[in-house]
Amino acid sequence: MRHTLRGWLWGGYAIALFGLLLTLAVLAALLLPTLRWRREGSRWLARSFFRVAGLPLEVRGFGRLPDGPCVAVANHASYVDGPLLYAVLPSRFGFVIKKEIVSVPVAGLMLRRLGHEFVDRFNRGESARDARRILKAAVGGGSVAFFPEGTFAERPGLARFHSGAFLTAARAGLPVVPVVIRGARAVLPSGSWLPRRAPLEVEILEPVAPPRPDEADPMHRMKREARKRILARLDEPDLADV
Repeated sequence: MRHTLRGWLWGGYAIALFGLLLTLAVLAALLLPTLRWRREGSRWLARSFFRVAGLPLEVRGFGRLPDGPCVAVANHASYVDGPLLYAVLPSRFGFVIKKEIVSVPVAGLMLRRLGHEFVDRFNRGESARDARRILKAAVGGGSVAFFPEGTFAERPGLARFHSGAFLTAARAGLPVVPVVIRGARAVLPSGSWLPRRAPLEVEILEPVAPPRPDEADPMHRMKREARKRILARLDEPDLADV
């Protein structure tokens, strides 16, 4: 899609604004003394970006979030998804992020200071250690958020889910909260560097029940049910078998 002059101007403004607020978020992550303060400060900056940039954002179903620990899983279509979900979810949520981001200057340090977790998608030994660390955080009372597709592509649709989020929930005895993100693909499509102005929506769906004491395979049941609920509200095709 070709940009108009107005689109180029707004896109440049959005990039500059994001750069400014990201700098402030890095400073907050480095200077604030407690994890809670660091997360609250960076979350406020994330919310400020969408508000000041003039990106309409609607959040639906926020009251469905459990009061206690849980595992949130959301569809993934754009680089916008991470900051957007971070802005919406309470600061008690840590995010599970692919380890490649550590190589991005400053980003790795900032995300570690914010208490987020990293996973290696390609090294089995590292992946197992990462999974144990995330599980320990969840068992200790933390809430975690995953993008279970792992990455995103230009083609619209919901790709196959990896099992990490659901294995964590099953072993920690936590509910899974499906989350639907709409509009992020229009704001920043795959392969594009210039954002476009479009409405965004985050819908939090009914939680999938945690494992029952006598349940033989809760991981697959929670994975299947979360995926079914997201697909029912996403209005995009199922790409699991593509």
